[in-house]
Amino acid sequence: MGDLRSGGVEGLWGLFMDVDVMGFDLTRFQGEVDEELLCPICSEVLEDPLQAPSCEHAFCSGCINEWLSRQQTCPVDRQPITSSQLKSVPRILRSLLSKLYISCDNKPHGCGSVVKLDALGCHLEECEFNPKRPVPCEQGCGLVVPKDELKDHNCLRELRSLIQSQSGKIAELQQELAENKYQLNEQKREIQLLKVHTTTQGSEDFMRAMRISNPQMRAIADQMEQDEVVRWASCLSRARVTRWGGMISTPDAMLQSGQAVIRRALSESGCPPHIIDQLMENAHERRWPPGLSTLETRQMNRRHYESYICKRVPGKQAVVVMACDNRHMNDDMLLDPGLVMIFAHAVGEFI
Repeated sequence: MGDLRSGGVEGLWGLFMDVDVMGFDLTRFQGEVDEELLCPICSEVLEDPLQAPSCEHAFCSGCINEWLSRQQTCPVDRQPITSSQLKSVPRILRSLLSKLYISCDNKPHGCGSVVKLDALGCHLEECEFNPKRPVPCEQGCGLVVPKDELKDHNCLRELRSLIQSQSGKIAELQQELAENKYQLNEQKREIQLLKVHTTTQGSEDFMRAMRISNPQMRAIADQMEQDEVVRWASCLSRARVTRWGGMISTPDAMLQSGQAVIRRALSESGCPPHIIDQLMENAHERRWPPGLSTLETRQMNRRHYESYICKRVPGKQAVVVMACDNRHMNDDMLLDPGLVMIFAHAVGEFI
């Protein structure tokens, strides 16, 4: 295998030597190295080798790619070749290279290790003589710096630089957060506008479709509906029940004629459409929570009734006990989103 530093390509070789080339220094190896394991361009032991497709000449990948960037022919026999045509060398060649013994890169820094070529990378990562090995600063800043930079390391300067870098990242994240909040508010506004400009059924269909088609919007839609319930409940007048014994816990007969009246009163008060059916269903003790489900439990828990925050169904002898108003009550006294209590009388304004 010829050395390209002699022969008829001195001019091109001179240009090529202006740049760094690959190849392991031949003097670092123990014993004789077969000529077939040398790169024809740099005359050193092949590093990360590639071969030409037709003639199968092998070169260091860095050497041949640099060569082909100047002249697209094989350096040995001048056959036309491009970088995209290069391929891996045969396994037998890689095996021969891996069995060579080489001294550590850090020999000038005191390392006397000699390892197989295929183990060199792992050794260099752990070599204590590696000038670029990361080591912790012992002056208190806690930073990790390359060993050869430790003598010039300035804790104050490096920490200031780190703080500036982190401040920049924080500013970027804050900007990104602000943009995300803006986009979220815009999405909420668009959903609200769509709800306003559709019929009640259309609004419910829209929110349902949003949950199905866009999982990311599900939480937004749920929160908007919850906010709507809270706003409605806050607009109702506080009610005072003067006689809890007048509660109608099984209003089946009454609801046959009065259900539409209570439902209409809820709707006219601005009750969100998606909870009207639930509230009406929750007007019967069979749907009430455990603390209200039977006459016996209601008698036992009557002392807790005065703690309820009740809102009056406008114009009716009925109140709604909304979960959002009564988080202070025990779970066995609440029902989500709320329940309707209908009375024969004794419902007045809260003073």
